[in-house]
Amino acid sequence: MTTQNELKQKVAIAAVAEIEPGTLIGVGTGSTTNLFIEALAQSPIRHEIIGAVPSSLATEAKLKSFNIPIADINDGIIRVYIDGADECNHHCELVKGGGAALTREKIIAAISEKFVCIIDESKYKLQLGAFPLPVEVIPMARSHVARQLVLLGGDPVYREGCVTDNGNHILDVHHLNITQPIALEEKINNIVGVVTCGLFAKRGADKVLMANNAGVQVITPR
Repeated sequence: MTTQNELKQKVAIAAVAEIEPGTLIGVGTGSTTNLFIEALAQSPIRHEIIGAVPSSLATEAKLKSFNIPIADINDGIIRVYIDGADECNHHCELVKGGGAALTREKIIAAISEKFVCIIDESKYKLQLGAFPLPVEVIPMARSHVARQLVLLGGDPVYREGCVTDNGNHILDVHHLNITQPIALEEKINNIVGVVTCGLFAKRGADKVLMANNAGVQVITPR
């Protein structure tokens, strides 16, 4: 039986093939993405990219540890963005933010030509919502936002000790019934004080690479 970490390594290696020489890439945050960075560092393509735009300070440090050139988000067109997810459905709509980097991840995803999500099969769900939905909030608005999230049917929990790279707080929202991800994403993002939520539905992945015991499966939006 293949372990979860082995599945993550398998899909991380597969993601390197999504990179084209002479391009700028975006790199997400999390355990699977860290394995992707390690796979990229061992590939000849690392010497052929313009640079990598990191979605967090942690990712930037990881890239620098392998001497992979860091690029600014305004340096050019990001051809492909590689990142993991906490949940993914068959429409390639995602829940992200377990690593508290959701805002920068969402910005990079929005401006990238292609978003490739890399997951192991445990992240693939028929319906999103089992994983608590992260919401990044301006600190002074935390209580207000929490009350509004309760009105949407959620049970928001303040993530103790977590300050994002943007200086904000995270509310993890439990028990949401996410049957219409795009509509819910818009509702939450419209709450005053919300920076963004971890639903990546309006701009989901263009392709999902999912590792299982049989290999790496490609999922595209239905």
